[in-house]
Amino acid sequence: MKVLLIEDEPGLVSVITRGLTVAGMEVSVAADGLMGLDMALNHQFDIILLDIMLPGMNGVQVCKEVRKQNDVVPILMLTALSSTENIVTGLNSGADDYLAKPFQFAELEARIRTLVRRSKAASTPKSVVSIAGLEVDTVSKLVKRNGNGISLTATEYNLLEYFVKNQNMVLSRIQILENVWDIDFNMGTNVVDVYVNYLRKKVDNGYDTKLIHTVFGMGYIFKEDKGDEITN
Repeated sequence: MKVLLIEDEPGLVSVITRGLTVAGMEVSVAADGLMGLDMALNHQFDIILLDIMLPGMNGVQVCKEVRKQNDVVPILMLTALSSTENIVTGLNSGADDYLAKPFQFAELEARIRTLVRRSKAASTPKSVVSIAGLEVDTVSKLVKRNGNGISLTATEYNLLEYFVKNQNMVLSRIQILENVWDIDFNMGTNVVDVYVNYLRKKVDNGYDTKLIHTVFGMGYIFKEDKGDEITN
């Protein structure tokens, strides 16, 4: 497994590089954002570990530039900025997951293996899923509704695909965190609600038939329904 680590803290670079090498991974290191972007665009990696606070170009900018040319490689943000706003900013730039500093190396390794495994699984050919005029091509990652293309960020697409694969099922916020962000605990943030609102604006706004519904006190359900909300 080839890993690109874009990080400017020498001590952390040493610890991560040593640990991942022992775990059988090949690690390449960039000490600033510009160097990291160049390596990410000109070499093939299985995953990118990206610090947010970097000299030259910050991690959010690097992530956005990478996503313009590569929407497949998993990107794991490493950040000491763990507020909801910063988390959402990082994820909205195209990152697949985040890990707040300081962290346990075992968790870092687990996140890496999970993201790479999910990325490889996503490359397996699957059929186009259709519901109420919405078409989700899980191979090309293209989304349309009534023939109109819908542009989604990587995280928005992952959320939509999870909804589509679990139609007519009430999904709690914890379930969504675990399956879309690979986070197995409640962060105490509204990240899920923020992204559901993003997705609603792109998938449901302007259409009579709504697909994403709130189940008060429980979470969300993805189903074809004329109503805007479902209440208990």
